Amino acid sequence: MKRPKIETKIMNSLIGTAIPLPTYATNGAAAMDLRACLEKQKTVQPGETVLIPSGIAISIHDSGLVALLVPRSGLGIKHGIVLANTIGVIDSDYQGEIGIGIVNRGEIPYTIEPGERICQMMFVPVLQADLSVVTEFSMESERGTDGFGSTGSL
Repeated sequence: MKRPKIETKIMNSLIGTAIPLPTYATNGAAAMDLRACLEKQKTVQPGETVLIPSGIAISIHDSGLVALLVPRSGLGIKHGIVLANTIGVIDSDYQGEIGIGIVNRGEIPYTIEPGERICQMMFVPVLQADLSVVTEFSMESERGTDGFGSTGSL
């Protein structure tokens, strides 16, 4: 499978020297690791939200692709460090530096080290849809308007 080429601009001279460019950890990885582009440690207090620079900008050039920032499961499960907006969306036409919003949901402070892998970036297809306003749906689903929990319990 041919990988799309995503233009990447280095926004901080630490990238490519002290901090590696984002890469896939394995051949089977769905997302590449983004690292904290910091000169020194940054401690995040419980309940605190901070914006961590990635040190890069990307230009996707294809409205059929989007980059999604997703949390690293180990940081979330072990330390309560997750993305502030749960999933970050990098639109195909955004060309500024990627900022990574981090929140500490844990009970103790967490120190982010320079170059630490703090989230993942995955590229996924996009399908844009047009909304068609109706007074009644043309087909009724089995579920209909039943709300939360209506499909059964765990």
